[in-house]
Amino acid sequence: MLVEDLLGDLGCQVVGPASSAREAALAAERETFDFALLDVNLGDGETSFQAAEILRARGVPFAFVTGYGDQGVRPDLRDAPILSKPIDPRQLARVIDRIGES
Repeated sequence: MLVEDLLGDLGCQVVGPASSAREAALAAERETFDFALLDVNLGDGETSFQAAEILRARGVPFAFVTGYGDQGVRPDLRDAPILSKPIDPRQLARVIDRIGES
């Protein structure tokens, strides 16, 4: 909820959240996004990596959120921005600004 509020404060329209890897993958396939924010750990051992792969194939920019830093992200996906938990609103704003410039 806090992240949704932060995104809303930054002028973003939130789609989701998806609470499982399956929901995230389906949203990544079907929804229209300018940008996606993916929590790496979705609970029960699930991750958002499949959703990231789908978004990458579609050309949709995304960033990860994790409490484990770079080590929490699969090596082949570490070129995406990685935000540490707890999310610093200024860092989130910088990431969104950078993506908006590309």
